[in-house]
Amino acid sequence: MKKKMANLSLTAMLNRCFRYSFSKAGLRSSTMDLGDGTVMHIWVPKVHIKSRPTLILIHGIGANAMWQWNDFVSPLMSRFNVYVPDLLFFGDSYTSRPERSEQFQAQCVMRVMEAHRVTVMNVVGISYGGFVGYSLAAQFKERVEKLVLCCAGVCLEDKDMEEGMLQVKSVDEAVSILLPQTPQKMRELMKISFYKPRKGVPTCFLNDFIREMCSEHLQERKELIQALHKDRKLSNLPKITQPTLLIWGEHDQIFPLELGHRLERHLGDNAKLVMIKNAGHAINVEKPKVLLKHFKYFLIDTFRPMEPGNHSINGCKTD
Repeated sequence: MKKKMANLSLTAMLNRCFRYSFSKAGLRSSTMDLGDGTVMHIWVPKVHIKSRPTLILIHGIGANAMWQWNDFVSPLMSRFNVYVPDLLFFGDSYTSRPERSEQFQAQCVMRVMEAHRVTVMNVVGISYGGFVGYSLAAQFKERVEKLVLCCAGVCLEDKDMEEGMLQVKSVDEAVSILLPQTPQKMRELMKISFYKPRKGVPTCFLNDFIREMCSEHLQERKELIQALHKDRKLSNLPKITQPTLLIWGEHDQIFPLELGHRLERHLGDNAKLVMIKNAGHAINVEKPKVLLKHFKYFLIDTFRPMEPGNHSINGCKTD
């Protein structure tokens, strides 16, 4: 009995719960070999309803897609055909090819969507997923109708780190925190990700989470982060033309709010910025209900005025 108890993993159990939750919401797991050494896993609707628009939810660095979008799938399924991919080197997605750019990630997402006969879509991306979403909109202009970016510093420049805008001083330091391999580093990540970090998380759970979610494809994930920062300049960032909603946590320490303002200026009239009060980088965990309201307004009710007091755009605050 003691041996069985020692082998129990709370993280693995939660992962099974999320799988059940996704399935109950109306999604099924699909793994597809794209034929070039690349395999993509994606959650797709059990029934694709042609009268509904399609929405892709793209996760960030961290655990697999289920952990980041579990609170959103069920509420969105009633209005959209929801697709939730695991990006390369997360979940069951991987490649033997050497490419590590967000452009390649976006191409793989589009290829798996085409394999499921989806040609037009709306895209929501959080953090690193926002980089991939932005690249989807830039590369496939006729395929992406609207874009929502949550705390995604796509207008980051390599000099920002040197000039002290970010919490970290080097890419190596960023890797050590974003891909934590010790409980201490996991607590550092929680501290800079949340406005109010959860205290008292047992070390045994942190070790369990690291073992289950942070150890696989570690080298490849490092290369994803390195590719994200290499020679990055705002002047090289294409200006997308799709209507774009930028949502930012007021206290984001990973991609500070200034990057949201910078991106809004870069995109001009095509973009609007919403700032979420009392939230950090992990707004999908801290403010899921607020995010859902903004998703619904922007993606569905664009032509209906929002209720006063519950929102603001152009950099103003929202509760």
